[in-house]
Amino acid sequence: MKIALVHEYLNQFGGAERMLQVLCDLFPHAPIYTLIYDEKATRGLFKNRTIKTSFLQKFPFSKSHHQLFPVLMPLAVEQFDFSEFDIVISISASFAKGIITKPSTRHVSYYLTPPRFLWDGSQKFIEEFGYPALMKKVIPVFISYLRIWDHDAASRADEFWSISDFVNKRVKKYYNQDSTVIYPPVQLDQFQVSNTIGQYFFMVGRLVSYKKFNIAVKAFTKLGLPLKIAGVGPELKNLKKIAGPNIEFLGMVSDQELATLYSQAQALIFPQEEDFGIVPLESMASGRPVIAYRGGGAIETIVNGVTGIFFDQQHELSLIEAVQKFNQKDFDSTACRKQAELFSVETFKQNILQVLAK
Repeated sequence: MKIALVHEYLNQFGGAERMLQVLCDLFPHAPIYTLIYDEKATRGLFKNRTIKTSFLQKFPFSKSHHQLFPVLMPLAVEQFDFSEFDIVISISASFAKGIITKPSTRHVSYYLTPPRFLWDGSQKFIEEFGYPALMKKVIPVFISYLRIWDHDAASRADEFWSISDFVNKRVKKYYNQDSTVIYPPVQLDQFQVSNTIGQYFFMVGRLVSYKKFNIAVKAFTKLGLPLKIAGVGPELKNLKKIAGPNIEFLGMVSDQELATLYSQAQALIFPQEEDFGIVPLESMASGRPVIAYRGGGAIETIVNGVTGIFFDQQHELSLIEAVQKFNQKDFDSTACRKQAELFSVETFKQNILQVLAK
């Protein structure tokens, strides 16, 4: 049985790419179809795979600024030929689900999310991406076109999976589809519980506006408590402007450094609303609890009062109140680790194979 994998763009390395990595292990002979591929940006982890790219690969700046070409992406993804495959799994946050397959090919669309820049976040997308004033007037026209294409593309798959119940509800709302929830995996062997707990709190991720790092920076600057932040991104300059001397920006860290930072933190701070959110589970795999905004996939992975606590508003005052209530002695490292183990790589692989077998 011939299987192919589709991933929108391989020009960064995050949770979606880690999940793709596990799917590659599960299906070692499956080629990867992607609009754009950057070997360096993906740490060379897919260099031994057969990778098929679209015509966008040859465009100037496509690897570093793929956001400039959304109008061409429907055409690009429809050019892929899957006639030789029995099963195609598309991992989609935007365009991958729009592939075209023959009737005898089983197309499974694995939703990371319906694209926010087309649906519930389109106005914010236009403002935050920093387009010139003239382009801001034109972009809504293209978004309307892409929204129509996206809704049509969502009907092309034969079955649908989602990474969380939160995403499943969004799929139901925007596409009127039901999907099977298969949670992404956590690489448990990369994280270990430590007997040494420091005084600092910890955050990690791309420094982009929707992840709400600014809330934590403001809150901890007021609290005067140490906060370490690992990651880089366009918000770094702004965050440094509002940060007090107790906020430490670490930049990019190695996997080994990251594991240590997780395991020795008082708690992970997680103020964003993610469709799933692998970071809280990595913290729990390291035996450390999470202080999280009560929204998105975090509700499905964090056990309130056992592996973390929630705050109810994405505002520094709400986070401050939660931090003041938090006592790391109330949380057991073993309980945190056990919760993370429910989302192991082996469990993920078993769930994929069981659903495919049906």
